[in-house]
Amino acid sequence: MSPRVVLPGGTIGMLGGGQLGRMMALAARTLGFQVQALDPDADCPAHSVVDRCVTASFGDTAAAEALARACDTVTLEIEKIPLPTLEAVARHTPMRPGADVLRVIQHRGRQKGWLAKGGFPLGPWREAHSAVELAEAIQALGGRCFVKSSEGGYDGRGQVEVTSAAEAAQAWRELGERSVVVEAALALQSELSVLVARSPHGEVAVYPPAFNHHEERILAWSLLPGPLPPAVLNKATELARGVTESLQVEGLLVIELFLLKDGSVLVNELAPRPHNSFHSTEVACLTSQFEQAVRAVCNLPLGSVEVVRPAAIVNLLGDLWLKDGGPRFQEVLAMPGVRLHLYGKREARKGRKMGHLSAVGSSPEDALARVQAAATALGM
Repeated sequence: MSPRVVLPGGTIGMLGGGQLGRMMALAARTLGFQVQALDPDADCPAHSVVDRCVTASFGDTAAAEALARACDTVTLEIEKIPLPTLEAVARHTPMRPGADVLRVIQHRGRQKGWLAKGGFPLGPWREAHSAVELAEAIQALGGRCFVKSSEGGYDGRGQVEVTSAAEAAQAWRELGERSVVVEAALALQSELSVLVARSPHGEVAVYPPAFNHHEERILAWSLLPGPLPPAVLNKATELARGVTESLQVEGLLVIELFLLKDGSVLVNELAPRPHNSFHSTEVACLTSQFEQAVRAVCNLPLGSVEVVRPAAIVNLLGDLWLKDGGPRFQEVLAMPGVRLHLYGKREARKGRKMGHLSAVGSSPEDALARVQAAATALGM
C-alpha cells in the first residue's frame, strides 16, 4: 500500500508546542490544514496558533493516542518524545518521523554507533558509563574533550568541556552520573548544517548548507547559503543526503557538520525536525523549512529549495529583555530589509530563545552585516 497523502483541509498533529511547532503550525495553516498540538506547557508558544492544544506530558500515551485518532498524520518539533508515545501514535495514524528514526537519534552513543557503522565520517569519540571509564576515555582521546550526556541536552546544555582526565570526576557529577559520550576536541574551521526533506514516497530535497556561529554553545548567527568553496558545499550536501536516505527519514533531518582546517567534513549530530540555523529560509527561499516540513509529513510534492536571495539570522535571547529598557522594537522595525520574528514566550530568561532577526542582502556577508546592525539597533 502506498503511503497516505494528506491534502489541505486535513488535520496535522504535532508533538511539542515550542517555537518550532508554532512556526510549523503557522505554515500549515497557510496551506489550509488544521493543526492540533500536545505539549506539557499549557501556555506553550504554539497554543495561540493551533486549532486545539492538549496539555499533557510527552509520556502520556493515552493523550497521544487521542490526538492521533483526531489527526490524519502526526509529526514532532522536539526529539525528546518517549518511544512508547511515538509507537502509540503510529497505531492510529502515520507518525512522521517515526520511532525507528528517533530510536537512533535520541541517544548520542547509539547515534554515533549507527553513523560509524554506516561509514559516515566522525571525529574520535568514546562512550563512558562511569567516572573511571570517563577518565580513561579522556586520556585515550588526548585530553581536551567535550563530554556530553548520552540523552537530552539542547542549546549547549548537557555538555562539559574538559582539558584532562583529572577533570573526569567533576564532569561526571555535573552531567548527573549517567552515561556520556566523549568527543575529542577538533581543529575546526567552521560549523555547518544541511537541511534535508524526504517524503514517505522517497522524494528528497536538500537545502544549501548554512554557515553557523555559536557563542556560549548557543547559535548566535547563521548565513544561508554558507560562503564556502563549491567542493565543500558539494561534500556537505552529499553527506547529508546519504545520512537521510540511509535512515529512511519521513519529514526533515538536519545534519550538523564540522568543517576541519584540513578540509575534512565530519558529522556532528542529527536533528529530525526544523532547525534554528534554517530560520533564514523564511526570507531566503521559495519554500521555508516549516512549509517543507508540512509538505514532507503530508506526503505532498516537496517545494523548491532554491535560495532566491542570501539571508542571515541573529538569535534574540532573553538576556536582551532583562536589560534596562528592554528591546528597542521601533528602531529595528524602521530598518529596510530586516524582519523581526518573536515566538510569543511570556517569560524572558537568560539564554532563552525569544525570537530572531533575519535580513536579506546582495551576498551572505551583506546580509550578515545588515542583521548585525539590526541587532545592535535592537539593543544587543
